[in-house]
Amino acid sequence: MTARFISYDSVEVRTENLDMLYKAGTSLSVILAAFIVSCSPYPLPPETRVDDVVEEMHGLSIPDPYHWLEDRKTLETQNWINKQNKYAEEVVGDTPHRNYVEERLRELMDIAVTPLPKEAGNYEYFSMRRQGDDLPIIFRRPLPEDEETRKMPINPSEDFEIVLDPHGMSPENTTRFSIVTFNKKGNLMIYNERDGGEDELRIRVRDVDSGVDLPDSLPRFLYSTISFSHDQRGFYYVKRSRKIGPRVMYHELGTEHAKDKLIFGEGYGPEQFINVKQVDEGRYLIFTVQYGWSKSDILFQDMEKNGPIRTIVDDINARFYTSFIDGELYIRTNYRADKNRLLAINLDDPDKINWREVIPEDKNVMENFVKIDDKFYVTYLYNGSNQIKVFEQDGTFSGGIFVPEFHRASIRAGKDKDAFVTIVSFTTPETTYRIDLDTGERMIWDQHQIDWSPENIVVEQVWRNSKDGTHVPMWVVHHKDVQLNGKNPTWLSGYGGFYVARKPSFSPTVALWLELGGVYALATLRGGSEFGESWHRDGMLLNKQHVFDDFISAAEFLIDKGYTNPDKLVIQGGSNGGLLVGAALTQRPELFRAVLCDFPDVDILRFPWYTMSNNAPALLEYGNSKIREQFEAIRKYSPYQNVRTNTAYPAVMFSTGDLDTRVPPSAAFKMAARLQAYTISGFPIILRYHHKAGHAAGRGLSFSRRILDTAMKFTFVVQQLDVQMTFD
Repeated sequence: MTARFISYDSVEVRTENLDMLYKAGTSLSVILAAFIVSCSPYPLPPETRVDDVVEEMHGLSIPDPYHWLEDRKTLETQNWINKQNKYAEEVVGDTPHRNYVEERLRELMDIAVTPLPKEAGNYEYFSMRRQGDDLPIIFRRPLPEDEETRKMPINPSEDFEIVLDPHGMSPENTTRFSIVTFNKKGNLMIYNERDGGEDELRIRVRDVDSGVDLPDSLPRFLYSTISFSHDQRGFYYVKRSRKIGPRVMYHELGTEHAKDKLIFGEGYGPEQFINVKQVDEGRYLIFTVQYGWSKSDILFQDMEKNGPIRTIVDDINARFYTSFIDGELYIRTNYRADKNRLLAINLDDPDKINWREVIPEDKNVMENFVKIDDKFYVTYLYNGSNQIKVFEQDGTFSGGIFVPEFHRASIRAGKDKDAFVTIVSFTTPETTYRIDLDTGERMIWDQHQIDWSPENIVVEQVWRNSKDGTHVPMWVVHHKDVQLNGKNPTWLSGYGGFYVARKPSFSPTVALWLELGGVYALATLRGGSEFGESWHRDGMLLNKQHVFDDFISAAEFLIDKGYTNPDKLVIQGGSNGGLLVGAALTQRPELFRAVLCDFPDVDILRFPWYTMSNNAPALLEYGNSKIREQFEAIRKYSPYQNVRTNTAYPAVMFSTGDLDTRVPPSAAFKMAARLQAYTISGFPIILRYHHKAGHAAGRGLSFSRRILDTAMKFTFVVQQLDVQMTFD
């Protein structure tokens, strides 16, 4: 049968809502908006109290009528959230179509992924979610006796010894465990415990032979770069306070964590990240201080000589990423190289004048490198997809590893002159090959087995001009028989920030969309890393509007070239991508029919006041509204402040969660409330609030919960775009 999704009964006008708004002092335009919405075929949104709150910033008055929603702990806010969740379910509904989507997504997503194990002692350890499980389990198996067997992938259907099983440890299966590292002997495992999707972790030390946790656990906090000390008496770690900043600490096994020793970090603030590495058999500690996503410092300490902490890089406006190889510190950097180059530094004489260039800057972006035996294998970004080139020790180019067109790729070292290369594309699920580097022979080590056929699916990379004339690419994926008649339901996504490259990848959601005849587009935007540091900086701070212009130009291109029309176009973005679609829908609401806005930064004007409990380093990417010049740029695009009365906005589904400690959930609350009050389109504005969900680790939801939530989003899109589905 063929099903059309928009099929709601008309709802009577509720004049009591209008009376309430009038009594609250709401303007006539807002009252008119409420009247129009009440005439729509969708249920009315819950009532939201409007306050006369005005914030003075740099001599300007900034209205904030939903400021009260920033306090999530009040009973009024909790009741409002519950009503919004109920309203969202009323709008989407429980239909056969939604059930079909759930089942098809389960078929596409419920696969066992073969992990790459970690050797420790006489065992291999790995984390794996088997088919049918809700969560990954940490397993181990005895090391295979022969080397060839060790090189073979793990068979998910085999029985393995369970080390840690999180199932049943929380009511909604939101507890997760991840392996961090092992000591040299292999009897102690450091692992982390995460509750839901929050960034905060608990660190635990387990005797894997006895199955007992030691008393050396660290309480819930922000932790990173944990490693056992070379003498195995303790471990180093970074703890980052959102109030005072990051600190490198040392914990001695058998002591209380309150007595842990401060190693490095005094004086650095909450806008910085710090990581620490032990290299050269524990002789050196390498410290990297990261200022946002565009600058870093490097320092080191010679532990063998008990020397002072010395500076390698200080106050250079560039990024530096370190690897210690064969007695030298190798640095991938954009210092005097917009698209990155590889340098080598001798720590006995680390002055800048002695730095040695190993691989110079290329026309493409150097994304990563690994040294295997006596060669460098370097991954480059070419127009948003990957190439792998090979260089001799002296930097001489000597060939490459084949990567198909329009694929992303990564390479890691194996054993005995082999390597593992993983590739993925819009149409190819993740596949890992083991490659003999001497002969070039490759075999499939692991391949995600997904019940989906890419036959007849076309991937294109198209180019368009942004508002200022900048030439910008976009990926477009569709069935080969799609006609450019302007009638195709089209899903447009993007990110544009934090030096993040959006490259080809396989998505079960996109696969289902393509099955239904939809077009999928992924816009490459300034702010990412696709074309070097200048490309990144052209989309940050005072240049952030360029990102939104690039995205809007992508929508206009899809419409102008006949892929779709505004009634058939949905946009999606999360986190910084949530800011992206929030800005797009407020600046050009007429271009879109529906919006998915996930865990979004949509109140950038008030972001500095959120960072005591959220993400202060992001101020170095977005800007800080407390600074006048940056305030002027931010107020022009910050989505919440730019919602206009008497405006026809597209349908919007906001998603956020109570464990998002990186982006304030209240920003989504305020944005949803304002759009519900001001829109005159009659299209629904809904908010889905997830308990125990956050920004990290797949939002912290169990597999079954992720299926349900993804299906809800997908069904909302299909309803709003009036996509027709045929099913038995």
